[in-house]
Amino acid sequence: MSSTAPTVVQEEIRHLQRTRSILEENPEGVGRSEEELVRELIQLRDDYREAKTEDRGSIQEQLNQLMALLDQHRAARSTASIDIENPYFAHLEVEEDGKRRHVFLGRATRLNHGLRIVDWRNAPISRLFYQYDEGDEYAEEMAGRVREGLVTARRTLHISRGDILRIGTPEQDWVREQDDWRRVSRDMMRLAGGEGAALRAGGPGARLGAGQVHRSDKHLPDIAALIDPEQFSLITAKNSGVVVLRGSAGSGKTTVALHRIAYLAYENRRFKPSRVLVIVWGRAMRDYVAHVLPALGVEGVTVSTWTAWARKRVTEQMPELPKVIADDTPAAVSRLKLHTATADLLERHIRRTKGPKTAAQVVDDWSHVITDRRALSRALGSQFGSRNLERAIEWNTQLTSDVAAWMDGDRTVDVRLDPEDDALLLRAWQLRCGRLGPRGRNLAYQHIVLDEVQDFSPVEVQVLLETTDKHKSVTLAGDTRQHISKDAGFSSWQDFLQRIGVESTALSTLEISYRSTHAITRFAIDVLGETDEPMPHTRREGPPVELFRFGDHGACVAFLAEELRQLQREEPNANVALLTPSANLSALYADGLRHADLRDVRRVVNQKFAFAPGIDIVEVTEVKGLEFDYVVLIEASAQHWPDTEHHRRLLHVASTRAIHQLWLTCVATPTSILPDVIR
Repeated sequence: MSSTAPTVVQEEIRHLQRTRSILEENPEGVGRSEEELVRELIQLRDDYREAKTEDRGSIQEQLNQLMALLDQHRAARSTASIDIENPYFAHLEVEEDGKRRHVFLGRATRLNHGLRIVDWRNAPISRLFYQYDEGDEYAEEMAGRVREGLVTARRTLHISRGDILRIGTPEQDWVREQDDWRRVSRDMMRLAGGEGAALRAGGPGARLGAGQVHRSDKHLPDIAALIDPEQFSLITAKNSGVVVLRGSAGSGKTTVALHRIAYLAYENRRFKPSRVLVIVWGRAMRDYVAHVLPALGVEGVTVSTWTAWARKRVTEQMPELPKVIADDTPAAVSRLKLHTATADLLERHIRRTKGPKTAAQVVDDWSHVITDRRALSRALGSQFGSRNLERAIEWNTQLTSDVAAWMDGDRTVDVRLDPEDDALLLRAWQLRCGRLGPRGRNLAYQHIVLDEVQDFSPVEVQVLLETTDKHKSVTLAGDTRQHISKDAGFSSWQDFLQRIGVESTALSTLEISYRSTHAITRFAIDVLGETDEPMPHTRREGPPVELFRFGDHGACVAFLAEELRQLQREEPNANVALLTPSANLSALYADGLRHADLRDVRRVVNQKFAFAPGIDIVEVTEVKGLEFDYVVLIEASAQHWPDTEHHRRLLHVASTRAIHQLWLTCVATPTSILPDVIR
């Protein structure tokens, strides 16, 4: 250790050397066992009963310490052991009754041989680290009594292979560079750029899609004044035929589509809101749109997900079918049922096969097509794979057999339709029986909006197109760069439009991305690799996209807790999204940040977003179409983000949810998808 190293660096190096020395000399397993701790507690309890009044205080303190140790011992039994190469990630120094104590936070607990390493998830003392800043006085109940004191030091550390690489203090960070240490200002690492920093209305960024930053209500405000000329021309386009909106994330596709509904309802009296349908990708967007349209003066529009709308239609047209839907459909089955070749076979079969216009005949048409091994093999060719085809045929054969038994009155059979069956059944009804509609009343929507069209299969889109009235007024909005469905959707506009019978001249491109800064947009495009889509223009600069690496998730939680606490103090209306690759990581980070006493930490499940200030923690697959002031992408590792086209597009979608700033974190090896400049 260099004598010229800063004092804080020298102190932390001494602490680490001492800790590693004790761990080497006392490997785990040689400390006091649970049985020994219990025996000591019993002895102390007996001593307490017999002790003089003046001696009971010190015995009670020993009892409290042993009880805490026993609790930690039991809590740590199922957790990882202390890693001698990276024993902790944070250092807390507190002063109580004139005495100073050092506590270190790690992934497991070790409280013997003079060590005080506590698990960041279980230890009561860790609350002091997450809820108090350096210099704060505290009063917390621990082991049955209130402990008061002062936080005299609060530091984060990045330790790897037994060496300290970074030390974070409230004022600054120290980063190791070979044998020297470089000081890094905390301002360079802060989550900031929102209130008072980003461009606002009246500047170059004042256009549709930019929104009003850090409003307490995260839904769209009145933004009609921000519409640019290109968007206005699309909103006021002809009131019949199909309008296709192509544009990057944040270019205003959805908002243009919704304003188009408001314009049509105002401009032409034949458009009745009750006969307008908006289909969106997920529940969160459904709730969002249902809130926005009344604010635009349009009441009574049906807003639904495809799944809910299609399920209702199938139940209306074919009530004899089972109502339960499978949640374990194999991927091969989903792909086969939504494949364009399957839709072609269905149309050909119905055209060539005579039959009555009944629900029973529709079910028979569907059953025949999805189990016709020879026809499917010939239509799909080698692109599907013989093993996948056999697996799908076997699944479908069993399903259609169960459905037939159910419709014959056998209620003992456990039969569940696949989610993808709804599109095929509805298409079969249209081809066999004609228009959809309840009890003989045909559906005839005066206008349909289909958002995120790139993740719908052509057969789903065809079903919707044939529920319009004679004017066929439809708005399709999408971005092939955001195509994340593995079993449906498309990546080529030309092929898709040809497939659904729409002229390519109907395609309009929104070229300006108003949501994200240039740095975020550039990063999001780079992660895609090669793409035929044009690079969107941006109107705002902002801080660079940054990747932060940690030795474990506890260290990452500690770092984020500190930064988010500062952000909430300075920008109380900011909305932050922590996007994770799995439900387990979502739960881990939600629990960790709640323990840090941050405001409005929400673990979002089933896309039930609050659209309010605070911190939303949710899987990355659940946020398409939404936006947040700040986004932190958790664990951008090779394990969770293999280099595939699907994961590249998913990372693109995640990145473009951010308005002002994007951070990434990683504990394991970073994914190769990330541009070299950030890795």
